[in-house]
Amino acid sequence: MWSSQPVNNGTQNNKENVTQKNDTKIPTLGMTSAISTAPPKPSDLLKTQELEEALKPFGVFESEQELNHRMVILGKLYSLVKQWIKDVSISKNMPESVAENVGGKIYTFGSYRLGVHNRGADIDALCVAPRHISRNDFFGSFYELLKKQPEVTDLRAVEEAFVPVIKMNFDGIEIDMLFARLLLKEIPDSMDLRDDLLLKNLDQKCVRSLNGCRVTDEILRLVPNVDNFRLALRAIKLWAKRHGIYSNALGYLGGVSWAMLVARTCQLYPNAAPATLVHKFFLVFSQWKWPQPVLLKQPSNVNLGFAVWDPRVNIQDRYHLMPIITPAYPQQNSTFNVSGSTRQIIMEEFKLGLQLTDDIMLSKQTWDKLFEPPLFFMKYKHFIVLLVSAESPEDHLEWCGLVESKFRLLIGTLERNQHITLAHINPESFSLLESQRESNTHCSMWFIGLEFAKSENLNVNLTFDIQQFTETVQNHALNISMLKEGMKLEARHVKRKQLYQYLSPSLLKRERKTSITVKSQSNGTDSKKRLSDPGNSDSDNPNKKIRLSEEMHSTYDDSSNNSTSLNCNEDSNSNISLTEEAHSVSQSAPSHTSSTPSTQEAVCT
Repeated sequence: MWSSQPVNNGTQNNKENVTQKNDTKIPTLGMTSAISTAPPKPSDLLKTQELEEALKPFGVFESEQELNHRMVILGKLYSLVKQWIKDVSISKNMPESVAENVGGKIYTFGSYRLGVHNRGADIDALCVAPRHISRNDFFGSFYELLKKQPEVTDLRAVEEAFVPVIKMNFDGIEIDMLFARLLLKEIPDSMDLRDDLLLKNLDQKCVRSLNGCRVTDEILRLVPNVDNFRLALRAIKLWAKRHGIYSNALGYLGGVSWAMLVARTCQLYPNAAPATLVHKFFLVFSQWKWPQPVLLKQPSNVNLGFAVWDPRVNIQDRYHLMPIITPAYPQQNSTFNVSGSTRQIIMEEFKLGLQLTDDIMLSKQTWDKLFEPPLFFMKYKHFIVLLVSAESPEDHLEWCGLVESKFRLLIGTLERNQHITLAHINPESFSLLESQRESNTHCSMWFIGLEFAKSENLNVNLTFDIQQFTETVQNHALNISMLKEGMKLEARHVKRKQLYQYLSPSLLKRERKTSITVKSQSNGTDSKKRLSDPGNSDSDNPNKKIRLSEEMHSTYDDSSNNSTSLNCNEDSNSNISLTEEAHSVSQSAPSHTSSTPSTQEAVCT
C-alpha cells in the first residue's frame, strides 16, 4: 500500500524540468519527484487574479480589522491560561516565584493556523500545560474561570469526546479549545511541538490533542510556496463546501484532508500559480488509483508505542477506501470515515471539476461556474429525510450534534443492502417549514438521496435498517445521559414530487430552473446527461417496485424507552398507496407519543 517510488533528488526530471530556464535546483518534496517545475505563464497569473476575484463574494477573505480582532481574542485567552496555570500551581503548594515561570501556551491549528479561514470561522486552539496541571484541572477550574469572563458565551465542555474539548464563543468568535499536558516542568514560549520525543509516555488523549497542531505545522513545512498553497486551498475548500462533499463526520473529507490533497498537488507542481494548482488538483485526483494512499512524506520511523496507519501490519487499515495519511507521528488516516457511496460521489465531483477547469483555463468558462452547487434534489427520485427536533435551542443543538455524528452508520447500513447502489447524504441541514413544524419546537432536516439497482419486480424494505439506526442513536444518548424530553428523531421516505412539503418553493424552483437550463445546453456528453436527466436507475423499469415506509419515526423522551415501529403494506400496482395506523400511548411500555404523526405505508414504483 505504501508508495513504491522512493524520494529522489530530481534525477528523474521530465522534459519540462530539463528545458526549464531557471537553473535553480528545487528540492523534491513528498514521496516522488515533481511532475513539472515549469514557472507560471502570464496567462496563468491572469487566471489566478480572476480566481481571487471570484472568491471574494463568498467571504473567504477577512478584513484587517477582523484579523486584528482574532489576535486580540487569542491574546486575552493566552493571558487567562497563563494566570490560571500560575494559580493552580500555587494551589498545589508551588512557591509563587516558581509558579511565575512554569509557563503554558496557546497554539492554534486547523484553518486559522493554515491561513485559510473564512470570515467568521471558528478558531481551533490547544492549551499546552506543564506536567503538574491535569486534564481535570482544565475541565474544572479553567472551565469555571471561563464562566466568569463577560466575553464568553455558549460555554460547554465535551469531556468524554474522542478528543476532549471546551467550546465557547469568545467576544463573537467561536473557539474549540483542546488540552495537552507535557511531561515537562516548564512550557517556554519558544516550545516547538514538532519534536516527536515530546509524545513519550503521554496518554492517548494528549497525543490526539497535540496531533492537530503537529499536522498543521508539518503541512506548512512541506509545501514549496505557502502563499500559492493558501489561495489554491481556499478555492478547493469553497468548491468542496458548495458541492456538498466537505464533512469528515458524514464520510466525506474534512478540512485537514483537503489541505493535504492540495499540499500534495503543490509538491507535484512546485512553481505553479494557484489557478494552475486548482486545475492540476482535479487532474491528479480524478485519476488517483485509490486505495493507493496520499502521503506528503516518508512515514517516520519513530517508535513510541502509538498505533500508526500501516496496512502491512494492521488488517483494518487495508479496508480504508481513500487513505490520506497525516504527515506527523503517529501517522493516521484522516479519511477513515469514507464509505463506498461517499467515495463514488467525491470521484464524480473530481471528474466534473476537471472538465470545468479545463474549460476555465481555455477561457471557455469562468471561475464562478466552479462554485455553483450541484442539483441534489433534481438528481434523485427517492429520499430518506431525517428530522431531528427538540424543544429548546440548546437541546436542539446538542441533539443535532449527536444524531449527525451517527449518520454514517445509517449510510453504511444502506450500502450493505444489495439493491441500493448509492446512498448520497447532503451535509447541508434544512429547517422544517413553519407550516409543518410543531409549536415550540426546533427542527432540522437532512436528506439522503437513493439510487437503486436495475432489477425487475424488486421490493426493498428498509424498515429494519431504519429501526436499527434509531435504536443505536437512542441507546448512545441514554448511555451518556443526554436524552431529554422533547428530543425526537424521525426518518421518512419522500419522493421527489413530495419535497415541496419540506423545502421552500424558491429552492426547488431554482433547482428546477437550473436543471432545465442545463438540459437545453446539453451536448450529449455523459456528465451533462447526468445533470440534465435526474432520473435514476430505479425508474427505468416500470415493473419494479420499491417498498419503503412513508414515515418511519421514533420519539425519545426521559420517561420511556421508545423504539421505532414500522409496518409495510402489501405491494400494489398504484403509484403510492397509504395506510394509516394509530398508536396508543403508554407510559409503561415503548410507544409513540400522541403528538407523533401516525405511520403511513407506501409502495413506490
